[in-house]
Amino acid sequence: MVNSLATFSGGCFWCMVKPFDRYDGVLSVVSGYTGGEVENPTYEQVCTNITGHREAVQLTFDDAIISYQDLLAVFWRQIDPTDSGGQFFDRGDSYKTSIFYHSPEQQRLAEKSKNDLEASGKFDKSIATEILPAKPFYPAEEGHQDYYMKNPTHYNRYATGSGREGFKLANWGEEK
Repeated sequence: MVNSLATFSGGCFWCMVKPFDRYDGVLSVVSGYTGGEVENPTYEQVCTNITGHREAVQLTFDDAIISYQDLLAVFWRQIDPTDSGGQFFDRGDSYKTSIFYHSPEQQRLAEKSKNDLEASGKFDKSIATEILPAKPFYPAEEGHQDYYMKNPTHYNRYATGSGREGFKLANWGEEK
């Protein structure tokens, strides 16, 4: 078994855990912050949009069971990849979408998946999601971990009310 890391920012990290949690081979999904310069940032600091960090999830996965390409496909289906100013209700740099690669091979695969999505013509606008080298990842406070399980009513209200669920359904259809 070879455990690998994958790191994605897709707006609110609460909404990025559940989609990955359901796949065999995904060993853990941790909500946190990455991409900035401030060490051990807090949620309050990241929300100011001055730390350089983005809300993100970091997955540990067994690449003998689920491939990085499969994880990229899951990622793209969770976001509006054309929105350069955040995601849905959440605006600002800390909610921008990104793929943080951990190796040259992940970078190659991420760029290919982005180029393939752009070439597909699925969206009228250009793909704004950035592909960036991984930086230190700081787990978020415990209250943000597995939020969809701890607070299902609020999570479901937020995921629907923010427009995320409607966008996903309109652009990707029902999840399999």
